[in-house]
Amino acid sequence: MEDLTSLLSDYGTLFREDTDFYNRIVLGTLLPHSVWAPLPHFFQTWLRNYLGGVLLYLLSGFMWCFYIYYWKRNVYLPKDAIPSQRAMLLQIGVAMKAMPWYTLLPTVSEYLVENGWTKCYPRLYHVGWLPYFVYLAIYLVVVEFGIYWMHRELHDIKPLYKHLHATHHIYNKQNTLSPFAGLAFHPLDGILQALPHSLSLFFIPTHFTTHLVLIFLEGVWTANIHDCIHGKLWPVMGAGYHTIHHTTYRHNYGHYTIWMDWMFGTLRDPEEEDDKAK
Repeated sequence: MEDLTSLLSDYGTLFREDTDFYNRIVLGTLLPHSVWAPLPHFFQTWLRNYLGGVLLYLLSGFMWCFYIYYWKRNVYLPKDAIPSQRAMLLQIGVAMKAMPWYTLLPTVSEYLVENGWTKCYPRLYHVGWLPYFVYLAIYLVVVEFGIYWMHRELHDIKPLYKHLHATHHIYNKQNTLSPFAGLAFHPLDGILQALPHSLSLFFIPTHFTTHLVLIFLEGVWTANIHDCIHGKLWPVMGAGYHTIHHTTYRHNYGHYTIWMDWMFGTLRDPEEEDDKAK
């Protein structure tokens, strides 16, 4: 028991060192030291997540929109499929209102990790490479399963759809969807769909920094699947699949892959849709 207490204490120290390091990188780059240094650790972490989330959302969105709508204009999308500036500004406004709340979830998760209430571990040498990849695979499958069912229930439970998820589904046609729609959710909707990432930490040994990287990639991924460009990279749940979700409301609830939709009978293939249209 004493050894376990000592191990958890060592883990907590390492987790705190990691979050302090990430806070210094982001906050030290973006803000004067006198602004953020006096804040309690929890609020430093939230501020880091908030500023990092805003920058990730805006930079990835603007860069990708510039590439597909202007630099490669009419290459990936016909002119009538490009969303209006008004639609994109509306999406940005919705996302910015929700961002302070979105970023509260990973902040609370980091607090729980630091205090030893999860199964996270701070360093790869604590488990070794083989268990690391096994646990990572389990984590990804559980998150995929959790997000699929959370997303599906947000459609199937009518009050949840009406009061939460409908905010996102006003963008229901190709010429209203853009990378900025990726985070244009009601705040509680966005938190619910990200919840499987946090809940998994309580029963799957997860490398802490890998978890943070996956949350970071989540922001990039949500922008990508709303650009309406079908990448045709099976079994990835790309934008071609997700555009169908926004037009039928009953298919392609999955996240990174098509597996859950295939298993539970909600998959609709964009190439089959193209064949029908012809």
